[in-house]
Amino acid sequence: MKVTTQTQDGKRVIRLEGHVDSGNAAQVEEEIMKAVNEIQPDDFYIDADALEYISSAGLRVLMKLRKQIGKEVTVMNVSPEVYDIFDTTGFTELLNVNKKLRTISVEGCPEIGKGGNGTVYRLDDDTIVKVYKPWMTFEEIERERNFAKTAFVNGIPSVIAYDMVKCGDCFGIVFEMLKSDTLGHQMAAHPEKLKEYVGKYVELAKTLHNTHVPANTFANIRDILRERLPKLKEWCSDEELSVLADIINSIPDCDTIIHNDLHPGNIMIQDGELVLIDMPEVTMGPPIYDLAAIFRDLISAPQAPGSVIEQSVGMPKEMIMQVGQMFFAGYIGITSPEELEVYMKKMGLLYAFNAVLVVGTGAEGAIKSAPRIMEYLLRPMVIPNAEIIKQMFREG
Repeated sequence: MKVTTQTQDGKRVIRLEGHVDSGNAAQVEEEIMKAVNEIQPDDFYIDADALEYISSAGLRVLMKLRKQIGKEVTVMNVSPEVYDIFDTTGFTELLNVNKKLRTISVEGCPEIGKGGNGTVYRLDDDTIVKVYKPWMTFEEIERERNFAKTAFVNGIPSVIAYDMVKCGDCFGIVFEMLKSDTLGHQMAAHPEKLKEYVGKYVELAKTLHNTHVPANTFANIRDILRERLPKLKEWCSDEELSVLADIINSIPDCDTIIHNDLHPGNIMIQDGELVLIDMPEVTMGPPIYDLAAIFRDLISAPQAPGSVIEQSVGMPKEMIMQVGQMFFAGYIGITSPEELEVYMKKMGLLYAFNAVLVVGTGAEGAIKSAPRIMEYLLRPMVIPNAEIIKQMFREG
């Protein structure tokens, strides 16, 4: 048995190689505990790629590790044979045990879509694979797979997700092949059906926003924003942070699903029905927060210099904005252009609040844009209109 450690992608990796049994469990325990004591509990995982066998004595070492750090232990790249040992003994419920990913190649596979987080390829007549960008972590991608599964079993019209895979140095998810095109592409190709397509789009959004799920099915958007807020200290004063905190605390408890990226490029048409295909940021919260994200993609982004929203949504900027106007008119039920204009101005305030908190994700693009976001969105729009934004959340 061999235990080695190394740093990979900013985390400490403890690699187990060979057999762990009663004859060497004490030595393995000593080496693992020594490695863990030198790092933070959240900064490591166990790589079992070369682990051939683990006995009950070895499993108890991992239980001791779990008790010592007081957190879940992640074990990666577990072979099917070793996974059966974890599963049969119930350790898959006590530890975060992940099977070894199969490796695939997309060489020669047609590219059928591309977005900010990855590229989609057709594998065969029944499956596609979404290959994520190199900076996307295993945890982020696994979360999307779980979101898609959870949404599907809760009655949301969404694509069926299969297993996670490795493709070169990147992770991917294999999905069912929907023999259709995105809603955005179909809108662009058939402008004469735009009213019909927008009607289906509105119907899908309302179905999503009226689907109630059990507590803790997804993260709560209010909790997520609370976690992001402290990360804004570099660009915000204490007074500004206090105003933002007050707005976040005004967000009501809500057990309905919000997608957070519900634009026509993330929706497929299959047999006349709309199906969600991209679900990395699904949360629970008030539907109006989802509407702010739609405003971002269909109203604000097309007007921004250098925007790549055309590529993501799949239609020209002018049509994107037209669809946005039609969507909000249909969703809210406003027929008066004047009333719609007033509503859109208020929605712009909520979008500005959304954009400010995005900086708290720590994403590279958001951080680079932080000074501009604070200058043009936080101070002139969010802070002076905090009460209006809070009222919008209360009214839902």
